[in-house]
Amino acid sequence: MNPRPVPAHPAPPPPIRWRPAAVLALVAALVATLVTAVTGAASAADPLLSQGRPVTASSVQSAAFPASAAVDGDAGTRWSSAAADPQWIRVDLGATATVSQVVLQWEAAYATAYQVQVSADGAAWSTVYGTTSGDGGVDTLTVAGSGRYVRVYTTARGTAYGVSLWEFRVYGTTAAGGCDTTGNAALNRPATASSTENAGTPASAAVDGNPGTRWSSAASDPQWIRVDLGASRTICRVDLTWEAAYATAYQIQVSADGVAWTTVYGTTTATGGNQQLTVSGSGRYVRVLGTTRATVWGYSLWEFAVRTSGGPPPSSPPPSSPPPGGDVLLSYNKPAVASSHQDDGACWQCLPARAFDLDPASRWATSATTGWVDPGWIYVDLGATATIHRVVLQWDPAYATAYQIQTSTDAATWTTIYSTTTSAGFKQTLDVTGTGRYVRMYGTARSSGYGYSLWEFQVYGTGGAPTAPPPMPPDPTFPATRLVFADEFDGPAGSRPDPAKWTVDPGTGQNNELQYYTDNGNAAMNGAGQLVMEARRESAGGRAYTSHRMNTGNRFHVQYGRVEARVKVPKGNGFWPAFWMMGADFLTGRPWPYNGEIDIMEILGRDTYRSYTTLHAPAYNGGGGYGQERVWTVDLSADFHVYAVEWDSRGMRFFVDSTEVFYASKATVEATRGPWVYDHPFYLILNLAVGGDWPGAPDASTPFPARMLVDHVRVYQ
Repeated sequence: MNPRPVPAHPAPPPPIRWRPAAVLALVAALVATLVTAVTGAASAADPLLSQGRPVTASSVQSAAFPASAAVDGDAGTRWSSAAADPQWIRVDLGATATVSQVVLQWEAAYATAYQVQVSADGAAWSTVYGTTSGDGGVDTLTVAGSGRYVRVYTTARGTAYGVSLWEFRVYGTTAAGGCDTTGNAALNRPATASSTENAGTPASAAVDGNPGTRWSSAASDPQWIRVDLGASRTICRVDLTWEAAYATAYQIQVSADGVAWTTVYGTTTATGGNQQLTVSGSGRYVRVLGTTRATVWGYSLWEFAVRTSGGPPPSSPPPSSPPPGGDVLLSYNKPAVASSHQDDGACWQCLPARAFDLDPASRWATSATTGWVDPGWIYVDLGATATIHRVVLQWDPAYATAYQIQTSTDAATWTTIYSTTTSAGFKQTLDVTGTGRYVRMYGTARSSGYGYSLWEFQVYGTGGAPTAPPPMPPDPTFPATRLVFADEFDGPAGSRPDPAKWTVDPGTGQNNELQYYTDNGNAAMNGAGQLVMEARRESAGGRAYTSHRMNTGNRFHVQYGRVEARVKVPKGNGFWPAFWMMGADFLTGRPWPYNGEIDIMEILGRDTYRSYTTLHAPAYNGGGGYGQERVWTVDLSADFHVYAVEWDSRGMRFFVDSTEVFYASKATVEATRGPWVYDHPFYLILNLAVGGDWPGAPDASTPFPARMLVDHVRVYQ
């Protein structure tokens, strides 16, 4: 879908938005693996109480779908019951809590009738919510009740299968108390380590709640593993489950900022096994620092659990950020040098400086003629000697499996402060300690036959001669209430879209679409408060159909907020209505998909029981876009629905009416798909396409003229 108006200079290549149905079916089937970080609902002001808590259920479909999977904070795992009614799942909050909200993220096997119940003792239950008309998806339930136990009790299934929940989240408050020895504040929190033995033993395996996975270090002293609890906590006990490669001497340390550490426990005579260590301290970060190994191997932990007092853990991992304290970004727009660079049609001006420009859609790559060899390197000149505490790398698929981070005072003699031989690419946040004016990534083994390529190479610390990056706008608070753009389409019948708000976009489309978009000939107010966008079977511009497309380019651009449209879509083979956004830098020459595309709503007229939400970027686009298909029990063409996105610096939540249909976490995308290219202004687009690769052509049953009605478009911050 072409988002023009065309800029004054020669236009960049238009977006080519492939949508093979088979690929989208695959995306829908694999959505659990695409979305791996789920946070509390935006409206939940109280903390999340249920994550990592003990949980039981009436039954499980198999060992692959345990009850614990519904409270592990991982939207890629789920609980599934036997195929019978009734069923239940309950969570023990560890102490009496005042419960304010329950969020249920159903798998396709949902309950049509269920109750949410609370209990003081796990025996006598009080119902705080009930329904007999559940439709699956994400249910965000405001409740009022108190108890130690919270239960979802289902009495009627929506399918022939059992009932299944990706996530069961309970929000509320508890009074501060003693040491909570059943909850685990470290469960599924971000974890880092001084080293890993290989890709199969990452730091995250020690905090995943799975006693069959483990972290294992390199075979040298000292080594460490640390977990970020997300906020300062009062720590009362640390539980370590050692593999055979244990530490005889180690310390437990806490820190407020991940830099300055306080030891709360130490031993030189440990014997491995399971150790429950009573400690007293507070901090956001907890670290196990091993100083003497018991074997010739490294250090290895099956589990690293942190027990706290005074309240539950925070609801979700923190967004990506520089180290706290006095550290700043040192590398922004600093001079860079590399072993080689690429500048051709495949990677235009992929210069060393691109890795340090804070532009996630530009990158450095080694030369295609001389640089697809080992080693390959890139370094930045910080302008003065600095103390380095963190390095962040966002790899292109041409990543290093083995590399070192090095510092130097003169760009001639280098000191290694980090090394790995098991890198898996994507985003890597490395906590390091070193000093120097120059910081280098020195790659020694490539992941493929291509060279080395980095979207971003960020260096944080103190000293240097930093250049402050441009300030980012503040995140909105949801629900956002400040209206910054609105069109209610309340003009008289026959009037055209407001030219102060909308640019009409005539011409043809992409994706082998069959329509010609006219210059306002297919759009007018109906006098009842709606804009009518009409698709007709008529010839124009060499096409057999006409329709309408318009956007807010150069009229209204927005970064962050709630963007919504109330729309009634047409039904019929070949129709493709859409409400979407394009990065505004497209209008000044940046080609798709480097500018980013946000598809809030796409629906195919051949099946108006399905809606689609998708993100497109350089590393994931077209049929490989990052998104979600949602299947509904109602026909979306039968009435108006509000299609919306709530967007901030941490991610995007997509809604249809009040139902959240997809959450795209920035941290998850960067860690699993590639750069997040949405932290800049975008403009809005409405169009009704006819035909194309994805919806297919109209046929004899397709009704013409067909109308897409738009009741309003609003943006809040």
